[in-house]
Amino acid sequence: MIHAATTSHSDALDRFITVYTSLRKDNLSTLEEIYSEDVVFEDPAHRIEGYDNLSRYFETMYANVTDCRFDIHDHAVNGEVAFISWTMTLSHPKLEGGAERAVNGCTRLVLKEGRVILHRDYFDLGEMLYEALPVLGIAVRIIKKRLGQ
Repeated sequence: MIHAATTSHSDALDRFITVYTSLRKDNLSTLEEIYSEDVVFEDPAHRIEGYDNLSRYFETMYANVTDCRFDIHDHAVNGEVAFISWTMTLSHPKLEGGAERAVNGCTRLVLKEGRVILHRDYFDLGEMLYEALPVLGIAVRIIKKRLGQ
């Protein structure tokens, strides 16, 4: 039975990757294929409980960005836990005049019965958001540079 569960989790991860690499404003409904109804989603700025709330979050996010896409680099499954490394490329009209920004990150997923029950993203929120803001961006870059010395 362990092999069947591993195969199921591997299939769920493959579905997750397929959905995220093709995710756009016009196909957000594909998210329901990968998440459980009681999913918990966390990133450096949010904690969202339940698929309905997560769906609304994605609708709002994609309505506000000009473009957002994910390139998957590596992934692995260990039992019911999966990890993915990725680059998110996004453009938002209020960040650097809508220029594209690339943010590297990784995701930890917990899978159950072929669906994601926990999704936790890890990325540098400063890189994604704060560094793109006019005054704050300069301060964040200076702080990061000083921390690196």
